[in-house]
Amino acid sequence: QVQLVESGGGLVQAGGSLRLSCVVSGRLIMTYTMGWFRQAPGKEREFVARSTRSGNTYYAGSLKGRFTISRDSAKNTVYLQMNNLKPEDTALYYCAAPASSALIPQQYDYWGQGTQVTVSA
Repeated sequence: QVQLVESGGGLVQAGGSLRLSCVVSGRLIMTYTMGWFRQAPGKEREFVARSTRSGNTYYAGSLKGRFTISRDSAKNTVYLQMNNLKPEDTALYYCAAPASSALIPQQYDYWGQGTQVTVSA
């Protein structure tokens, strides 16, 4: 059974930084693409970033340069470093994993419970 547990969210002022963590159990992240998504109040969930097993990363266009996804295979953990945060980054952030081993998943099947990030102006 695959489980994802996020942590690291909180309240931060605009311009600040946070690092989110996602501890994965039930599979080895080194063999799978991992992703981060977010959902703001009243909005649909949106893609943030993904990291493939080959080490490639991809970001939503508006976030590139401020957010960095990384992984530590020894800890089976995926991270999202968020810098220069803005009030519009306020959302519930989710870690996700696909059931397939595709480099670019068509869907994500496993989700964490989310960690709240709130950025004050």
